[in-house]
Amino acid sequence: MTDPIRVLLVDDHTLFRMGLSELLEQRGTIKVVGATGSPDEARRILREENPDVVIMDLHMPPLDGLTLFRQLRQEGFTTPTLMLTVSNAEEDLTNVLRAGARGYLLKDMEPDDVVDAIQRAARGETVVAPTMTMKLVKLLQQEQPASNPASLLELLTTREREILTHLALGESNKVIARALEISHDTVKLHVRHILSKLNLSSRVEAAVFAVEHKLSTTSTNPITK
Repeated sequence: MTDPIRVLLVDDHTLFRMGLSELLEQRGTIKVVGATGSPDEARRILREENPDVVIMDLHMPPLDGLTLFRQLRQEGFTTPTLMLTVSNAEEDLTNVLRAGARGYLLKDMEPDDVVDAIQRAARGETVVAPTMTMKLVKLLQQEQPASNPASLLELLTTREREILTHLALGESNKVIARALEISHDTVKLHVRHILSKLNLSSRVEAAVFAVEHKLSTTSTNPITK
């Protein structure tokens, strides 16, 4: 049996901390080793518990999450950190990822998507809330030109291209599965194949690739099961 992912929650709202902690613990694959709204307490838990992933509120007094995250990095803490916030501002997204956080989540995400994000962050992936993916794609496009040859698309099956167009919209595996009337596990398998064939490391990079190559949900023919 795989050991649970050990998580530290840092959020100044007690009820939110308690609710999220209970939700995560119910999954069985995640263990919350600490939950606090205090920067000093967060440091203590990081030292003593060495969690696998930190989930931190972006906007919280007396020290906002981004400032605390930067301080922790300067102090030598390297735990993968996901910022969890209500803000959908591009500036916040940019600042968080440039600071080195592992991901950017929104507090209105589905619980299953939060759990999936934690699991992916623990594996070393960068995770962005589905509704923020297109904003990140646009930001990345402004900063760098396309680097993948269009011929790579020829490596993908028709189904994989179709799923790639949905990734470009920032859709989660669950949403894609419903749209294409296939299982969640089938979508996960296709996504792994897409990343491998295109030599990409994350869904975010796949979304960027799709947009750069002008793929859209109307560019492929409907596929039956």
